[in-house]
Amino acid sequence: MRKPIGPDQGPERGITGEHGAPPESAASGRDTTPLSTVVRVRSLLPSLPPAERRVAQRVIDDPEGVANSTITELAQTCGTSETTVIRFCRAIGFHGYPELRLTLATEAGRAQSASGGRVIGSDISPDDSLEQIVEKVTFADARAVEETAAQLDIKMLEQVVDAVVAADRVDVYGVGASAFVAADFQQKLHRIGRVCSAWADAHIMLTSAAVLGPGAVAIGISHTGATVETIDALEVAKTRGAKTVALTNFPKSPIAEAADLILTTAARETTFRSGATASRLAQLTVVDCVFVGVAQRTYGPTRKALEATFEAVRGRTVRPDRRRR
Repeated sequence: MRKPIGPDQGPERGITGEHGAPPESAASGRDTTPLSTVVRVRSLLPSLPPAERRVAQRVIDDPEGVANSTITELAQTCGTSETTVIRFCRAIGFHGYPELRLTLATEAGRAQSASGGRVIGSDISPDDSLEQIVEKVTFADARAVEETAAQLDIKMLEQVVDAVVAADRVDVYGVGASAFVAADFQQKLHRIGRVCSAWADAHIMLTSAAVLGPGAVAIGISHTGATVETIDALEVAKTRGAKTVALTNFPKSPIAEAADLILTTAARETTFRSGATASRLAQLTVVDCVFVGVAQRTYGPTRKALEATFEAVRGRTVRPDRRRR
């Protein structure tokens, strides 16, 4: 039922521009955020053919080194041909290798200026001090939020907000770390009076999706975009007529086939990917944007609901006179 999405298939909203047109790069004068090309390459990595994937990984691992390499040197380093390098450049939205080199060099320079000349990697080594760990973790988390905001498709976000506002019911699906993000979104919407449920159990996700209708919205959250349980639930919801939304780090991942609308994050996870640290914060950033958008559209009822829920729990805090001295 599901097939891996190839490099020429599936939506690319917010990544390479409409209809696969080359993005405006630093070379064309646009004021892009540091390393925005690396963010784009990382998001498309799983959908690339093996040879192009090796080139992509080199760009991700050492963008400054690629900027200083000739096409022949890069091809030899990646064990591939110059033709493959050119195909890779076009797959990520550039006309050719010179444009990629110039953009990477410009973005690397901006990134170095922004960090005061310091180079902070997100890989945690066994010899790192706790101070270095704190610096690397906070750097990775901050970059995940910044880069997610920079690449977020505002028009797509607006469509998702419209769908949630108009929905008579919102069901959110996510397993593992994504389940916590789904629960956070459910709690936020529930507090402003929206009918919303978050599900993490595979069977309940499917039964939930099976009873949705055209007036409902189903949201699937998956960092990889390849979580079978979440994809299955979204597919069932789509067959029932619900509007489907995917939140993922990889816009060409399998979950895209089941989604009417796609919101993307831009998180990098390395040494402790299983901890889902930066990716979780990136997902929460997008969820907060959707929530605030919905709250703004329904400003009056939202204010009343927030005041009512605040009053409901107001007495559940320890009074000053009961605190220990």
